[in-house]
This record gives sequence, C-alpha cells and structure tokens, in this order.
Amino acid sequence: RAVSRRLACGDVEGRLEAIFGRVRAIQAKSGRFDMLLCVGNFFGSTSEAEWAEYRTGAKKAPIPTYVLGANNQDTLSYFPDVSGCELAENITYLGRRGVYSGCSGLQIAYLSGTEAHEQPAPAHSFSAKDVAELKTSLLSTPNFRGVDILLTSPWPRDVGTFANSAGEIDTKKCGSKLVSDLAASLKPRYHFAALEKAYYERLPYRNHMVLQETPQHVTRFIALADVGNTSKKKYLYAFSIVPMSSMDAAELVKQPQDVTENPYRKLRKEAPKSKAPLCAEEEPAQFFFDLNKHQGKKRPSDGKERGDSQPKQAKKPPQPTGPCWFCLASPEVEKHLVVSIGTHCYLALAKGGLSPDHVLILPIGHYQSVVDLSSEVLEEVTKYKAALKEFFRSKGKRYVLFERNYRSQHLQLQVVPVPLDLCTSEDIKEAFIAQAQEQQIELLEIPEHSDIAQVAQPGTPYFYVELDTGEKLLHRIRGRFPLQFGRCVLASEALLAQPQRADWRQCAAQRPEEAAQARAFRREFEPFDFSLRD
Repeated sequence: RAVSRRLACGDVEGRLEAIFGRVRAIQAKSGRFDMLLCVGNFFGSTSEAEWAEYRTGAKKAPIPTYVLGANNQDTLSYFPDVSGCELAENITYLGRRGVYSGCSGLQIAYLSGTEAHEQPAPAHSFSAKDVAELKTSLLSTPNFRGVDILLTSPWPRDVGTFANSAGEIDTKKCGSKLVSDLAASLKPRYHFAALEKAYYERLPYRNHMVLQETPQHVTRFIALADVGNTSKKKYLYAFSIVPMSSMDAAELVKQPQDVTENPYRKLRKEAPKSKAPLCAEEEPAQFFFDLNKHQGKKRPSDGKERGDSQPKQAKKPPQPTGPCWFCLASPEVEKHLVVSIGTHCYLALAKGGLSPDHVLILPIGHYQSVVDLSSEVLEEVTKYKAALKEFFRSKGKRYVLFERNYRSQHLQLQVVPVPLDLCTSEDIKEAFIAQAQEQQIELLEIPEHSDIAQVAQPGTPYFYVELDTGEKLLHRIRGRFPLQFGRCVLASEALLAQPQRADWRQCAAQRPEEAAQARAFRREFEPFDFSLRD
C-alpha cells in the first residue's frame, strides 16, 4: 500500500520564503514529503516582490505545492484561470471547486473562496450552487464512502459542537454553514481550513449514528494559523495517509478512544428531507438539445437510438469527480459550440480556436484519455477522424491532431486544419520535434500502424500528436509540461504564423460570434457527417 506523506499549512499571506524555508528544514530532518496543501490566503497585500522570483523561475518551490484560490478582491489577479492552472514551477492553483485524484488513488476535494452573502456571488466567493454541484458530482458515484481530504479556506460553522474548546474562536458564529454542509456530505478523513489566525485540532468525530448505521471512518478537522505568526501558533501540519480506496474496510472504520458525536448531526438529520442526487442508473430519460432543424433527430442522453430491439451493452464510462466542462450531459458544456453528435462522441468548435474550423473530438461519456476509451468509443473517434480528413481535404487543408493527457480530466482531441499549400506533413513533424528539443521535451515517433494504447498505459500522463498521414509522435510526461505546447507549435512562425493565438484566452470570441461560426461549420460539414446518416 502506498503511504502518502503530506504537509498542510494555513494562510501563507505571501510569505513564501518563510513557508518554503520551513518545509526545507522539515524535509532535511524528516525526509521527503509528497506535497504541500495550502488553505486560506496564499497571497497577501505585499506578495508581489517575493512572488515575482517564483513566477519567473528564479526560485522554485522545494515541494509540489497546491493552493486554493482568492478569498478577497485584492488577490484575484494572481489566479488567471478559474478552473485551475500552474502558477509557477511546482506551485499549482487547484481551481474553484472539484476533486484532485492522485496516482496513488488519494482523493482531495477542494472549495476555493469564502461563502457568498450576495447574488451573483463575487469571483472570490462560493455559492450554495457551487457546494451542491461539488456534492452531487461525488455522491452520485457508485459506492461513495467519502473523500480522503477536504480543503476549504473558511472553517465549517459549529465545528466545535460536542468537542474540545476552540479557544477564542466562537465556532457557533465563525465560519461557513455551506462548508459544514459540504463536510457532512463528503465525510473527509481530514478537513483543513484557515483564515481565523488560530490553530485548532478538533477531536475526531463520527460519520455514522451509533447502533443505527453501519460504522464509518472518522473525520479529523484541523484549522491552521498564519505562516510566521508572532504567537508561535502552529501553521504547518505533517501527516501520513493511506488512500481510502487501498484500505481494508475494518481498518478504515476503527474508532479512536476520543471520538465524539458528529458536530453536524442536525444537518445530517435534515438531509433526507431534501431530494437526494440521482444515481446514474436512476437518471430519468432526458434528451440533449436540438442542434437545429436540419439535424434531423434528438438523441437520448444514454447515447442509444430508440427502437433498437437489442441495444449494445457498452462498458459504462467512469463518472467525473467534479463538474466537467466536456461531459455532454453536464450543465457546464457550452452547447452552442457543438457541431455534431454521434452515438458515443461529439464534435465541438474549440473555444478561442487557432482558426474558425479548429474542432475538438470529445467522448459523450467521461473518459480521461484515448487509452481509457472502450472499443465502441474508439471506433467512433476513428470515424470522426476519417470524416474530418475528407472534409478538410475538400477545403485544401490537412489536419493535425493532438491530445494532452495532463492536468485535464476529460479527453479532448484537438483537430487543427493547416492549408496544404502552407506546409507539408514533414514540415509539421519537424516543427513539433524542433520546439520539443528547444524545451528539452523528448518527442518520440511511434510506428505508423501502432496504437497509442500499446505504448501508453492508462493513467500515464502524455502528450500525443497525430498527422492525417497516420504519423504519430508521443512524449511521456514525467514532470512539468507546458500546457499550451501543441497550440504554441501550430501558432508559431514555422506553421500558421499566428503566435498571438497560442493562448486560447487571448482569442476567445463573444458567444453570438461563436454560435455563428458553429452554424457555418455545421452547414459545411453536413455532407461528411456520418452521424446524420447512421
């Protein structure tokens, strides 16, 4: 079993030298830790000077560091992407809300910001809807027992009920009721919070009602003080944890002697009154949207056509561990960009595409990468590739396809057309290899008739390029990798000569323009779209 050694810390407030110096000292004395989890305010009002050294790469964090987002308007600018991003080498912003799953199987649920007290919620706050969506994404997974770790900045309201004293902090008044609700539902084994400039390690509490429910694991709530505080309150906490998924059930539910009643017992009693989230098997028959009149048919949300006497039993895809922008049934999907829907896959225009006909091939169900796809889904991906090759060749173009299975939770096959008279397939291959060498990225050529699943195992991070000639290049990601690498190569002077379009955020259009581009693409692609004929 893999034992993870983690560090958690409270409000850093921009004191990066102080926290990383302390981490270095601990690692020198006690050995290496796997990651540092930061709750509360990572940045402060005077962060800029210290932060610039890390942002530019002059200094590097000594340990992979994962941080929550802004808790106030002043520090919002440090977090450029609400869905999470790498802020500097070894420092990653987790995102607004979601679940981080490590390769060991450890699950870390997180919620950034403070509770909103106005609508619409400010960018540095979370709403009841954010909490409900995070809960639903996890509670709807089969056999959900809880998460290993929960990270929030605010304390949960009433966490001190039935517990040891929290000192000067009045737990009936401080913190967030929404965080209490989240903790009651997600049943974390560890819950870390900050913001109150206080250290409080609550006695562990039960997640079941004695003699009424099957015993479950306990939760340990730990609030951490601010880094470098003059009162010498504890701000850094070291712990070892085996992922819940790897533990024997009897070992997991062992109850320590000092365990207390659940502080959110009242919330738990009220929970059955609200409608429970539907499990995937219980989902009522819903239909996706009607793309437009000539699309010809609506499709059931399970991806099968009605009237099939014996529907094919496809392997059910895994469920997302947080809100997903690309699962077609998800409310997060920007459906105005969708241009074709098959049985297992769909096509959508890329947001902020390198060109107006830059498209994505996406599985309808939740799959992380090409190597995770079932045979039925892979077969339809191949059909879409063939249709797009024929379509683009009719317009005097060839496509370049790439996939980044790294810091993404849903497979996105980026398909970018390049004019035939602009460059050859050999030019494209050379441009990728040259830029990879410049950045010390090992990009290897895969034999033409080999499948990527033969060289990359499920769960292995990789970057993959495929030309419409069948030629393929692969990089196994073992550390840091530039998220926009594929776009940067294609946008470079050697190929499309549009370096300003390397970052999609710099070229995202307004919604009406995007919708018009999608309608135009749909109209032109219609003669090649097998989904309209099958």
